[in-house]
Amino acid sequence: EVTNLDDGLITLLLPRGKDPRDDPTTVGIEWPDGYGRVGKIVEVNGAEVMRIYERIEGSISVGDMVRFDKFAFPGDPESAHGFSFEEIVFASPVGELPAWYLVGSDNTWAIFVHGKGSSQGEALRMLPVMGDARLPSLVITYRNDDGVPEDPSGRYQYGRTEWVDLEAAAKYALDNGADDLLLVGYSMGGGIVASFLSRSPLADRVVGVILDSPMLDFEATVDLAAGRRNLPGILTTLAKRITGFRFDVNWGELDYLKRSEDILAPVLLFHGDADETVPVSVSITLAERLPDLVTYVPFSGAPHVGSWNMDPERYETAVREFVERVAR
Repeated sequence: EVTNLDDGLITLLLPRGKDPRDDPTTVGIEWPDGYGRVGKIVEVNGAEVMRIYERIEGSISVGDMVRFDKFAFPGDPESAHGFSFEEIVFASPVGELPAWYLVGSDNTWAIFVHGKGSSQGEALRMLPVMGDARLPSLVITYRNDDGVPEDPSGRYQYGRTEWVDLEAAAKYALDNGADDLLLVGYSMGGGIVASFLSRSPLADRVVGVILDSPMLDFEATVDLAAGRRNLPGILTTLAKRITGFRFDVNWGELDYLKRSEDILAPVLLFHGDADETVPVSVSITLAERLPDLVTYVPFSGAPHVGSWNMDPERYETAVREFVERVAR
């Protein structure tokens, strides 16, 4: 709840039990008819927290209820950054899939793959860096997203089938002027990217990979969730066996860490040590296995896919330097 508004400041009354110091440094706030962004904490008084505030669209009043948004920008590339873009569709085996296309002059195209249950808006935090580097960008959707065709199973497959949609987007890019590809994957999108690198004949066109909190081992992700709920290990093991049988889940097939040797392009890897969704230990292991390829940038206190929100300048500097190194 908004309890006070001042010049460039906003005071929020947080839900009971929520520690304001757990929130990222930069995060969006949204309400039914508007959007803003809050920055660093100025003062904490019990459950109330005063933060730097920037209104982006709409108006807000004391007493309004807001929710936090890690995307930190509203809508689409135009409403978020003033970037012109085109809504295109590309053909996947499951049907036509929409994507945002942003024009650039470089021969390397960036393709963004969002996480499970997320949306194209996940890419809004990184798009300005790609724009500065003049890289054309495709921000894609994939099967089971809202309003697009489903996987034949009707369920998410954690990269096992979704990689084909990424391959279709890669074909679109290569057919429309791209010489090389830079893949960006968030959370389960990182698993989709890893699956593509292991299975697609187009993997050799990839010159760089950016992963943010990537889900590279589905079983380890499930184990983390079970541990947070204090489930007994024997119960977790039984549940995984039943799930594997009932829903045709091949746990080994969804362990992309075991196939890390299929990653041949340089990787920029972000992961926060406060991630309660995907274990940071998997990212650390990937960095240790591929020290010559992986540049690992850890973020202390960052939640799942929240590294940018903890320190946008540090995050964007790392992306900018990586893009300058790999784009040709």
